[in-house]
Amino acid sequence: MLLTEHEGKRLLAAAGIAVPGGFVVRSAGALARRNVAYPVAVKTQVAAGGRGKAGGVVRARSRREAQNAVSRLLRTSFNGETPRAVLIEPWLEIQRELYLSVTVDPAAEGYVVLYSPRGGVEIEAGKPPARYDVGPAREFRAYRLREILATVETDAAVRERVIALARRLVTLAATRDCTTVEINPLAKLADGSLTAADAKIVRDEYAGFRAADIAAALEKARRPEPRPISRALAGNLMLVWLDGEVGLISGGAGMTMATMDLIGDAGGKPACFLDCSANPTPTGYRLAFELLDGEPKVKVILVSIFGGLTHMDRVARTMKEIMAGRRSRKPVVFRLNGTNAKRVDEIFAEAGLRNHAALENAVAEAVALAKKRYGR
Repeated sequence: MLLTEHEGKRLLAAAGIAVPGGFVVRSAGALARRNVAYPVAVKTQVAAGGRGKAGGVVRARSRREAQNAVSRLLRTSFNGETPRAVLIEPWLEIQRELYLSVTVDPAAEGYVVLYSPRGGVEIEAGKPPARYDVGPAREFRAYRLREILATVETDAAVRERVIALARRLVTLAATRDCTTVEINPLAKLADGSLTAADAKIVRDEYAGFRAADIAAALEKARRPEPRPISRALAGNLMLVWLDGEVGLISGGAGMTMATMDLIGDAGGKPACFLDCSANPTPTGYRLAFELLDGEPKVKVILVSIFGGLTHMDRVARTMKEIMAGRRSRKPVVFRLNGTNAKRVDEIFAEAGLRNHAALENAVAEAVALAKKRYGR
């Protein structure tokens, strides 16, 4: 059972191994509630390798860059897996990248420690790591590893720190039923300390009978992932998924229901009931787009909002910003009406967007686009 990076680092931290102080988010809007020092590393969380080469690790110098990166990564599949979370960590100024791992090897009748003075994404292209056959965890001997490290690592201080880390990794593997504990890169910072910049930990699925957390993780993996209703509720959005293809972002239960009826009358099917009236803010609208962009069955998005207290010029500016930073190619159709609606066309013209004068026309276009994308 391969853990995601943040799950693996949680185990490393519990074993007394230094890891960057990060946190996990499941939407771009979550960053708005965090006090973050930039730059940061934005890292997709999937149980798969090769994220760095596939664009799954992004350096963000500002909150806007970080939010855009989070939105993009949550919509991107890596080796067939779409992430459910993104890890935000301080961007490390790394002096050297090392490699350290502990794995089970039948030839050693137990554990093996592997070390290379050059880590990172190109580890496989270099010389094979130095190898210390430990055997059972209780047989770990510091002097034996010291002798082996002396042949590949010239920095004596690094050697002693690696020995201490290796001992903890072997203990961690033995006590938490891990078949692999890999730190790549193991980062040497300017002050000489070593930090686990990444973590790959594989736990033994056959140990589920005695490890409750492994058994629980396996059971969770067998259950279908629920749709993100909880994210909508957390953002004060009312969301009910339906069986259609036209995603609807609206304001007010009555307006939403009326627009759904019009979609049906036009020969389409609404994909959801999504009411943003309790959170008509940039954060609320961004979350609404993230939810619909992340749902494969939604082929087109219809934004139908009538505002009394909500000023349409403010909504239009928010839509303009969202569309500028959006990566999804799903078409979006707009119908904004109400207070200050006359200013919408002017604001939209700057971004090449169009606001329909009549809701029926907006619905007709959305249904036609959905049918076109379905090939009907």
